[in-house]
Amino acid sequence: MVLVAACRERPAPPKPYLAFVANNQSNSVAAVDLANLRLVATIPVAPGPEQVTVRPRSREVWVLGGPSGIVSVIRFPELDVRKSFRVGPLARSLTFSRDGRRAFVFSPAEGQVVFLDCDQLRETARVRLRAPSMVRFSENLATENPALSAVVAMRLGEVTLTPDGKVLVISDAIALDRVHLVDVDSQKLLGSVDVGKNPGPMVVLPDSSKVFVADTGEPKVSAVDIASRQLLSHLETAARPSALLLKPDGGEIFVLSALGSSLSILDAFHDNVEQNMTTGREPSAAVIRRNQSVLYIANAGDGSVTALEVENRTVLSSTHAGTEPRSLALTPDERYLVVADAASSDVAILRTDVTDAPPSGPTPTSRTALVTTVPVGARPVSVVIPDWLWQK
Repeated sequence: MVLVAACRERPAPPKPYLAFVANNQSNSVAAVDLANLRLVATIPVAPGPEQVTVRPRSREVWVLGGPSGIVSVIRFPELDVRKSFRVGPLARSLTFSRDGRRAFVFSPAEGQVVFLDCDQLRETARVRLRAPSMVRFSENLATENPALSAVVAMRLGEVTLTPDGKVLVISDAIALDRVHLVDVDSQKLLGSVDVGKNPGPMVVLPDSSKVFVADTGEPKVSAVDIASRQLLSHLETAARPSALLLKPDGGEIFVLSALGSSLSILDAFHDNVEQNMTTGREPSAAVIRRNQSVLYIANAGDGSVTALEVENRTVLSSTHAGTEPRSLALTPDERYLVVADAASSDVAILRTDVTDAPPSGPTPTSRTALVTTVPVGARPVSVVIPDWLWQK
């Protein structure tokens, strides 16, 4: 008789992906090597970086400084700034076309959406959505939690591009609570639609038929038909929404409420609310696995990251990840989750493939576990992880 010893296979070592982290108060972007868990570069950028985004089909990371209205373009593997240029005061929501050749930015103070040529690194057009205006804020912000007030106050608008690349949708909290629709090819304003109070984050269905808008000033999400430019419905949520995430198949929308510490799940096809759930305190961001199995939620109020099994709506784990997590990014192989912790000036790195049962078991349960933290700079607020591998 031959005895075969059973042994558990060791997990593969992490790949040398780089996480790029925007540090809002140190005016820099940090590059973190996720294989060796160390900071490899600190890149100075324009003041107040708020958003870091990978340009599609390129080796560039674009960084938007909201208050300064300046875009900084970082090259890889050089890890330096190729060029910086101004797009407008209080610029918001840098968005790329799928081929990465064009980018779009909303300038709410000027009431314009700015078109950019990404190859030439220059502005090509501006579409006026309305007259310039002083920024106004919701009257009830002064009575809310000051930290949350700052977050909601910065939601001056967002830009999203329909998946077919034909229409830009801009939520505009300044212009009497409207969304604007702009034809990309003709660079013409198609029209505007009244929605709820203080419209902010948006998601568009994969077939480009509908856009859902978080009305951050009231507990509602507005559904708008893009072709007819008509308001379809107001969906009432458990509390005022602060972030939206569309399930990859387009069937459901996850609505975070920082003020209500809650999650609402919407049926995107039938425009109704499926379920309301409690979360950790002040959920600020979420990301979902490509196979739609697990939703990860950053809870800024209690420093945790919740892993939620999507199908059964059950919590797999709640992992302490710092003090004020504000942004999440999965590595391309989805084995690690990087969490930008705005209050501690660190990023937390979590394993996402920890199991509570052996691989041969019938239903192993995946959960997250903290690996380490890496100091990156003052107030990290945005993180992205391209699929490029770091060789040095």
